[in-house]
Amino acid sequence: MVYQGTGEPIVEVRNVVKRFPVGDGEITVLKGISFNATRGEFVGIVGPSGNGKSTLLNMITGIDRPSEGEVRVAGSMVNSMSEDALARWRGGNVGIIFQFFQMLPALTLLNNVILPMDLANKYAQKERRERALHLLETVGLADQAQKLPGLVSGGQQQRAAIARALANDPPLLVADEPTGNLDSASARSIFDLFHELVAGGKTMLMVTHDKELAREVPRKIEIMDGRITRDDHLGTGDWAGH
Repeated sequence: MVYQGTGEPIVEVRNVVKRFPVGDGEITVLKGISFNATRGEFVGIVGPSGNGKSTLLNMITGIDRPSEGEVRVAGSMVNSMSEDALARWRGGNVGIIFQFFQMLPALTLLNNVILPMDLANKYAQKERRERALHLLETVGLADQAQKLPGLVSGGQQQRAAIARALANDPPLLVADEPTGNLDSASARSIFDLFHELVAGGKTMLMVTHDKELAREVPRKIEIMDGRITRDDHLGTGDWAGH
């Protein structure tokens, strides 16, 4: 299926090149990547390991900077910001979901979700707890709010991590192998939750190696050897057997 995305662009990537020094030389990991993702679009970034997928996510989230090219997210030129400005911008504009959850083990699930609001100083102090509880309820964890991460399952930790990523109501959610450390039932549950968030207007970029789930993503971008080789949005490639 070719996905016909419409609406305002949330992510704009233009001719992005990324080089890393290796010994006396360098290696080029991204080789002129360009694409847009619009509001309410679910984009799966797929392809073999070591071909630049996670590096691309790092460009989009401002964790790293391109050697050449431009990245604009929610109207802001990410690659030209200072580190301090990037940290402030990221707190309100991008929710990041990791493969290994990255929950702070000494904080309850509730306080893990409150933390991004504290760091960004967003919402009134009295609203933060109420919002965090609402988000945990949204992901099916209202009854686990006072537990530490180590006392719940991997799937529950990932749901809490999604609630945390939503804490400051960012327009963009970025997930790097979010189901890679989960059993198939938990992975399906997380994937269904992503669909619900996209239906609610969030833009989702997800790197995944799960071929079964990748088949169901409305738009897939394949990266091989640092280049986009297929993009459903452009009508290139047949994903029926991927």
